Formats: sequence, C-alpha cells, structure tokens
Amino acid sequence: MSIIPNIQNLIVCRSLLEDGIIKKFITLLKGNNHSDLKNALIYELIDKAESLNLSGNLLSSYIVYLMAQGKNIAAVMTEKSQGTIGNSLYRAFINDMEIIYPLLKASPSTYFDTSLLDDYRSTLKCNNLSIIDLQDKVKTATNPKFLADTFIDYYRTYGFGDIANFRAFRWNDTKKLIGIRHFDKMSIDEIIGYEYQKSVLLANTEAFVNGRPANNALLVGARGTGKSSSVKALANKYFSHGLRLVEITKNQLVSLPQIMETLRQSSSKKFIIFLDDLSFEDFEVEYKYLKSNIEGGVESKPDNVLIYATSNRRHLIKETWKDRGAENDDIHRADTVNETISLSDRFGITISYLSPNQEEYLDIVLGLAKKYNLNISAEELRAGAIAWEVSHSGRSGRTAQQYINHLLGKN
Repeated sequence: MSIIPNIQNLIVCRSLLEDGIIKKFITLLKGNNHSDLKNALIYELIDKAESLNLSGNLLSSYIVYLMAQGKNIAAVMTEKSQGTIGNSLYRAFINDMEIIYPLLKASPSTYFDTSLLDDYRSTLKCNNLSIIDLQDKVKTATNPKFLADTFIDYYRTYGFGDIANFRAFRWNDTKKLIGIRHFDKMSIDEIIGYEYQKSVLLANTEAFVNGRPANNALLVGARGTGKSSSVKALANKYFSHGLRLVEITKNQLVSLPQIMETLRQSSSKKFIIFLDDLSFEDFEVEYKYLKSNIEGGVESKPDNVLIYATSNRRHLIKETWKDRGAENDDIHRADTVNETISLSDRFGITISYLSPNQEEYLDIVLGLAKKYNLNISAEELRAGAIAWEVSHSGRSGRTAQQYINHLLGKN
C-alpha cells in the first residue's frame, strides 16, 4: 500500500490532516512535483523551525511538534483518565503510528531533492525541555508500538498543547488561561536562607503532586523576603511531576468558580492558583469569593487544585479602629470581625517570612556574591551591604539582590 492513502487514513490523529504544511505535503506525495510547491514547503518548514526552534530532521521534528500540540483523541483521553487509555483506543493509536512511523524515519531529501532539511539547526536553541525530551525519545523509537508508548508517556507526564509548554499561566479577560512565555527560572535552592519556611512549603507541595492530602498555604511577612519567589520556584521544580501555576489577581476572584472548573478538566495535572501580595481594604468584598471557594461553598474545590497566597498582612482584610469601637454601625460587630479574620484561617498552612537579622542579611549578600562570581573580599562586601541597607529599604533578600546588582553594574 502506498504512503498517500495511509496518511489520509489516520483516525486518532486525524487533526494532523488539518495542518497547512501537512496538506501541502500530501499534495506533493500525490505526484504534484512542481518546484513552486516544493520550494513553498521548504520555506514553510524552515520558517517553522526558526519560530519554534526546531532542529534535526525538520519533517520529523515538525510532525512530532504537531503531535505534542494537537488535540488528538489519545492525548485528550490520557489527560482525562489520569494517564491510562482504553485498550481499543490504544490499538487504534498504534495503527496510526504505523502510518506516522515511516514518515518520522524518512529523510526529507527523499521528497524535496535537497539535504537542507535533513539536519537543520535553528538559530536559537529550543529551551522547551519537554519537547526536547520527546524529540530525543522519538529518534530512538524502533517500531510503531514504541512510538505510541512514547507519545502516551509524554501526554501522561506533560499533557498536550499549552499545558505541556508552559509552567505558569494567567487568567485573562477572555476567561481563558494564557501561558506565561518568559516565566522566572528561579530555583528553590537559589533562595538563600529561610530553610524552615522552604521545607514546609516543599513538603506540602510534594504531598499535593503525589496525590496525598495537602493544604492551601498563606505566606506572610515583610516585603522582599522571598515569598513570591518561593512559590514561583515550585512550578519549576515540579513541572515534570505535572504541577502548573495559575496567577490571578484579587479582581479576578469573582471568576474563581470558572477557573476551578477549567482546571478540573485537566485532572491529570496539579494546579496552584497563586495570589501574590494579597490584601483587602475594609470596603472590598472580593474576599467573600475566595472564602467560599477555599472551603464551604456548595461546589467542592477540585482535588487537583490548591491556593497559595502571599501577603504582608497576617490578617488579609484591613481592620480599622472603627471596627473595634462603639462608633461602628454594625449591630453584630463581633460577627463582622470574625468574618474578616476567618479568611486567613481558611489557609491550612501559614508560613511566616520575617525580615532577616543583620547576620542573615549578610549571609544572603555573600551567597549572591558567590553565585555571580564577584571578586570582592568578604569584609568589603559586608561593609558595603550594611551601608546599602541603611540608605535603602532595610534588610531583605530583595535589598541584598539590589546591592549585588549595583556591584555587578560597576564591575
């Protein structure tokens, strides 16, 4: 049987046939060897290689990219079934791999009369580790079943489409998740000090990604102490374990039920909804949406979702002296005060990030200087760091980083 009807007989991966480059490639295989078509295909594959940072056998790399992105039935059901698809679907997927396998193993020069696409190197290197890993494993596939298992393992580990590509997302005004393309690559080990705080956060998050009971977490303390960086670092550490970060603002809390339902659909992944620098003025009411969705609402929170928040306040809702005094018009004043305080209590874990003392601050400075290979004596660093924190914002990890940035700019 020729390769042309085979491609058109794809079932599970039929979405591949909707791609413009694949459509042109099928036309080429049907016997339309016009040089304009070949040149257009070569151009489009090179254009994709440069925009997506694809390398190697470009025809194979592009098809693998489409398989990783495309919403084929096997990818969707692997996601919904938390990693295991039915035997019938598995057999159908292997049948499709019998069609795709020879395409991935063939040299593009077989079809294009040029070796340009056989071992192409994009100008920029791909930094999507999940795609790199998938491309490497596909190269070692020795048969269609091996190839099918490789893709299913990828869907199980990373998902497909944007869920596989991004560590973190924002919820935008069109009520959908948008991947954060340039996410902070901070590692939890790069945060100097706060070992107890990090250990509590890691233990809770590790329990969560491993399917054990875990708590919502509130990180409170002075500004610049590493609260936000600690949460962001989790998305990097546990990405291959299926963890994703979803950052929202307090103004988007009204959409929390819709966000929860969206995340519930990706049941094989774990999500931390992240609220950074959270606090409410006494006249703001958005906190009520947060309270009901954390605990106590009619619809239960999805098992694959936790909420982590950072704040400079231990009690998230501002309480004024008026709230405490007789001039308050609220007849049930005690109930009002309890309601505002109870929001913090909805977080099962509260982790305090206190401002560092002088020695802790200097340890952070020395640690950062070592990280950036600054050739300055410890005595000079300590003296400069003390002078810097006095004339700036006080002692914190952020102040230490700003001092190091100042030194790096001078050297």
